[in-house]
Amino acid sequence: MQNILQVNYEDTWCYDIIFHESYDTLGDEIKKLNLSNRKVCIVSDSNTMRYQQEVREQIQGFVGSVETFVFPAGEENKTLDTVRRLYEHLILKKFDRNDILFALGGGVVGDLVGYTAATYLRGIRFIQLPTTLLSMVDSSIGGKTGVDFDAYKNMVGAFHQPKCVYMNLSTLKTLPPEQFASGMGEVLKYGYIQDAAYYHWLIEHHDKIMSHDYETMKEMVYHSCYCKKMVVERDPLEKGERALLNFGHTLGHAIEKKMNFQLFHGQCVAIGMIAAAYMSAKRGYITEHELEEAISVINSFSLKVGVDTIDSKEVVEATKNDKKMEAGKIKFILLQQIGKAIIKQDVTDEEMLAAVEYIKKLA
Repeated sequence: MQNILQVNYEDTWCYDIIFHESYDTLGDEIKKLNLSNRKVCIVSDSNTMRYQQEVREQIQGFVGSVETFVFPAGEENKTLDTVRRLYEHLILKKFDRNDILFALGGGVVGDLVGYTAATYLRGIRFIQLPTTLLSMVDSSIGGKTGVDFDAYKNMVGAFHQPKCVYMNLSTLKTLPPEQFASGMGEVLKYGYIQDAAYYHWLIEHHDKIMSHDYETMKEMVYHSCYCKKMVVERDPLEKGERALLNFGHTLGHAIEKKMNFQLFHGQCVAIGMIAAAYMSAKRGYITEHELEEAISVINSFSLKVGVDTIDSKEVVEATKNDKKMEAGKIKFILLQQIGKAIIKQDVTDEEMLAAVEYIKKLA
């Protein structure tokens, strides 16, 4: 297995995803970007600021100067107000269009820094340095950036590709169990929507994954990134196929909102995947046995499969604010079979209500 994947879209943009067990080779990657006279701002949250000094030490000598910016950790801080404060910091430090931002952290940091980079001075460069499993296998790749608006998740955003994605896989060892499990929600998604063999590989390697065996983790992250890269290259702006990556997200996002972000994103996605699998089974796309197996597998990776502290009608109503709405119809992702997802725009409120009632009984 290689240590580098390349994301490439018709020569419009091209960048490397680097897999390493430390930040020791980060300087080599920065050198390629010719930043010797440029300012860098390393942005992290209060959880990941501990990596700032290590990153600074690796890039000094390859950049002009290094600034830092830290904001409080948590989805509740992924807002335009935090972006405004970052804008102010960059303006006061006189960052121009040729300077660069580093997103050092999980999905919240990556999404927020990416959106800031997309909009500051109409667009400057940024690098993703993901530190969580979820950000490594999902949010750091593909150029989707954004922030929440009030209680509406990722409602404000832009497509803006990073110049590089550098993954220090050793950071996964520091994750709290619930954050690691959250990332597994997105990992399992790839198996369900496009790669049944990978799904079964995850089941077979369950114990090594849960014990954080390095080589197994590296292979898992690499293959997940490969799955995401292939979809993103074919549909960079989500005009079609890329919507399949939203399996579990429609009801998952609604549950996340109605739970006031008390659960991690990947945990809500996992619950949303069970709801979507239930709807798929009721339509006769997958078998009841496959639905029951999905419940067992998702639960085995320490993910919730249900939640009962929600109002079913409110959850369904919250899906009406989903970004994937098109002419009043939601693009709902169902499983045609394990390893193959389909986009459906005929999902009814009654089907969603039944699915939410189902996951409430699993809690």
